[in-house]
Amino acid sequence: MSGPRRTPIPPVHVIVLAILTGIAGFLPQLITTAAADEAKETNKVKEVRQIRALKINPHAPKIDGNLDDIIWHKAEFFSGFTQKDPKEGEPAANQTEVAVIYDENAVYFAARMHSQKPDDIMATVSRRDKAGNSERVIISLDTYHDRRTAYSFAVTAAGTRVDYYHRSDSEGDRDYDFNPVWEAASVRTADGWAAEMRIPFTQLRFNNQDVQTWGININRFVPTENEDSYWVMIPKEETGWSSKMGDLVGIQGIASSRRVELLPYFASDVKSTSEVDTDDPFAQKNDIDTRVGGNIKMGVGPNLTLEGTINPDFGQVEADPAVVNLSAFETFFPERRPFFTEGSNLLRGIGPNYFYSRRIGAAPHHSPDADYVNSPDNTSILGAAKLTGRLNSGLSIGVLGALTDNEEAQTYNSSTGAESVEEVEPRSGYGVVRLQQEVGKNASTIGVIATGIERNMSASSDLTEILPNRAVSGGADWNLRFAEGKYELMGYVGGSYVEGSTDAISEVQQSSAHYFQRPDADHVRFDPTRTSLNGWAGKRRFDKRGGKHWRGGMGVEAESPMFEINDIGQISTADDINNFVWAQYRQDDPGRFYQNWRIFGSVGSGFNFGGDRQYGYLDLEGAYTFKNFMGTFLGVELYPASQSDNLTRGGPSMGTGDAGNVWFSLWSNGKNKTTWDTWAGLWGNELGQRGYQVGAMMTFRPGTRWELSVNPRWVHKTDPRQYVTEEVGGSALTYDMRYI
Repeated sequence: MSGPRRTPIPPVHVIVLAILTGIAGFLPQLITTAAADEAKETNKVKEVRQIRALKINPHAPKIDGNLDDIIWHKAEFFSGFTQKDPKEGEPAANQTEVAVIYDENAVYFAARMHSQKPDDIMATVSRRDKAGNSERVIISLDTYHDRRTAYSFAVTAAGTRVDYYHRSDSEGDRDYDFNPVWEAASVRTADGWAAEMRIPFTQLRFNNQDVQTWGININRFVPTENEDSYWVMIPKEETGWSSKMGDLVGIQGIASSRRVELLPYFASDVKSTSEVDTDDPFAQKNDIDTRVGGNIKMGVGPNLTLEGTINPDFGQVEADPAVVNLSAFETFFPERRPFFTEGSNLLRGIGPNYFYSRRIGAAPHHSPDADYVNSPDNTSILGAAKLTGRLNSGLSIGVLGALTDNEEAQTYNSSTGAESVEEVEPRSGYGVVRLQQEVGKNASTIGVIATGIERNMSASSDLTEILPNRAVSGGADWNLRFAEGKYELMGYVGGSYVEGSTDAISEVQQSSAHYFQRPDADHVRFDPTRTSLNGWAGKRRFDKRGGKHWRGGMGVEAESPMFEINDIGQISTADDINNFVWAQYRQDDPGRFYQNWRIFGSVGSGFNFGGDRQYGYLDLEGAYTFKNFMGTFLGVELYPASQSDNLTRGGPSMGTGDAGNVWFSLWSNGKNKTTWDTWAGLWGNELGQRGYQVGAMMTFRPGTRWELSVNPRWVHKTDPRQYVTEEVGGSALTYDMRYI
């Protein structure tokens, strides 16, 4: 191994001061421009389109796609769709008509999709939430009328349902964990196709008021002609989704659901094996596991939902993929457990991931050292409760509490025949509180979040040597929007506190997130007498999100060396100061040879609090869509030589060398029955890392119910700097150690 190579870096306070000075000099101009734009928008009188819902009583339509129910002949159908693609601003070539009715239980939608070429309609049968390249109609509802969030419900020409939740004022911000219970059907007609939807009010959240006004927009996508049309078309140069919707009026006299839902369960598993290790006293040929528990859900007032669970059953949840982790950092898996995914957006803030729900019910922290160990795979969740919702004032609330049981493992030593029991996880309580208030007409938000964990461990427990007794964290965040979201000023400030025995806090100091034991670090110090750590984090960012051609932004963020949230949250490394600037030029008006194109560039760097640059980058990208809707992409990234304070896993900083990569891809028009996508990449650095990747994907759809895909890929890479171990006997440059 080569010795550490120091890249000359100015003191970190000089860098931070320069960044903040640059932003301070640039912000007044941007804010002045934003204020001027907002003033112009205020002076404009904008017509808000409306759809009026018709109340029915008592005969609801049959949801079969055939619009032959009498009520649909009485309802008013609305049309007037406008293209976003391929000819922005022109009337849709394939017109759409939509009607809305409701009763005391649900809202119903009917849609007639007229087609210039009805025989060419793409209608591929697929599973839920997978629309593929089928023609579809999408109903998007801002039921709170907060101009910030929305629910979207889509049905394809083949009858496939798709649903998702928009957590912010962006059409592309989609949370597919939203899985309501609703109905939809579609049928082919002589001049196109038709669809019906039934969405129960129990699956929606809305304000507690007699007369409802909801935001609404409708989107129809015709893949055979690459036509994307909207009832309210938002130009590509503008931002926003819910804030630009029309109004759905006429709904009144409905109430949020307050009913109680109970779901008890009893489950039993039997695992059988033909071969049993006779030396293992815990091995059984037949292992029987029995579980009993249940869930409850109920309305608390008109706007809040309370959910509880006792010994939840996660037996049917999709298993995590197998991972071989050769790094020093923890593997973070996505949450798939329904209790924790539903309403999870109300427990998240802007900034660090203060709450990582997979901590609750995770595998025990302690692994006993014995010849044979019988230890539980997961910590038992005794119970959990969650309160979520949004008040009429625009205050969103998310509160969660959980209690996990202490766990023990049986151990056996072959040489002595001794059998014992060891505690592997203490009883623990978890808590999360998230509040977010909407302010102003531009759907700006201000929020706070607090998290905490308390572990019930006696002073004599061996677990006190590896686990802190308690940890709390949280902070405040904001996203201030100007000129209808064209400009955004976003940021957060937060802190953390961890308390425990000297052994447990020593473990935290030496973990991969901190490495305070680094011999060349003069800004941090490993202190074996510490019983607590407290740190902070913060970010400031300003972006121009809208505009016909130019968009861009800049920001700086930091986590102090002692910032630690891994007991209930998620962080890979602290001791970071990151800054960036980005810009994009877009051409969305079709030309003679292209449909659209864009160029993107960004530059950034990161330092630790000792002034060592951990990375730097220059990123240039370009994308081009041809007139026939084929597309291509080219990207180049350059990384100047920097330092890494974690490659030696607690050893001295190591030089990383100059590096770079280039990527290219080319794809076909997605409207065809046969589609393809190809890509290639090449990367390397001056220290011997080399790699390349080539791949392709081809999809063939011979009929409406069949799809055949092939995805060959070849990856070759060489990385000569994979950490193995360390030994004594090195030079003074590496502090008398050899890092292999």
